[in-house]
Amino acid sequence: MPMTARIAFSASKRPEAQEALRRLTQKYGQKDEADADVIVALGGDGAMLDAMRRRFDDRKPVYGMNRGTVGFLMNEYEEDDLYERIDKAERATVRPLRMTVTDIHGDRHERLAINEISLFRQTSQTAKLRIIVDGKERMSELSCDGVMVATPAGSTAYNLSAHGPILPIGANLLALTPVSAFRPRRWRGALLRHDAHVDIEVTAPDRRPVAAAADNQEVRNIASVSIHADRSQRLTMLFDTGHALDERILREQFAF
Repeated sequence: MPMTARIAFSASKRPEAQEALRRLTQKYGQKDEADADVIVALGGDGAMLDAMRRRFDDRKPVYGMNRGTVGFLMNEYEEDDLYERIDKAERATVRPLRMTVTDIHGDRHERLAINEISLFRQTSQTAKLRIIVDGKERMSELSCDGVMVATPAGSTAYNLSAHGPILPIGANLLALTPVSAFRPRRWRGALLRHDAHVDIEVTAPDRRPVAAAADNQEVRNIASVSIHADRSQRLTMLFDTGHALDERILREQFAF
């Protein structure tokens, strides 16, 4: 990355992010994303995910600065020496999950997710799901609020809140994690190979409606969903030296 990389700034709608956008574009200028070498996302993790989703075609690296709330995927906000920070930044490569959903009307929907693909009940009734991994039924019926498949990059997000495992960024694994499992009550999920294909069928989708979401891209009233890692896609996040994503994930495992 050149020391004077062409930067395109993007920001969430939060006032702090919009003010940072104004200050940074005044200081460093603003390029169109098509002409930029690097994208700088301002906001929280949602802003980072939105910026990264726009990179599936051009695969340009994204450097985030926290002007939001959690900001696990973001670097600290600092206005000075931005060219140097970007030039020295460590790279983390992530590969998204692809979901193919069939809804109750027979229509198909495809979405990509960076963090996780999650299924969750739409009403007060418990969701009932059948889980198939690599063509073999692994659970005939899971009664729950929901279930998700998470990437290593997303293992510290919704997956962690649901008591799923934290995965090192280089792990060739996916986390299959239930949300408030009712039956079987003691099932805590499973670790799957990165190339596993997961099919989830909804039992009685008309009476017990279920939605599926790829990160925050939701499809409602689904009948089934097929999930696998799309190895043809590659996204790059940039982190300040000493604060790379794998280090953050390791620190998270020792946090109390």
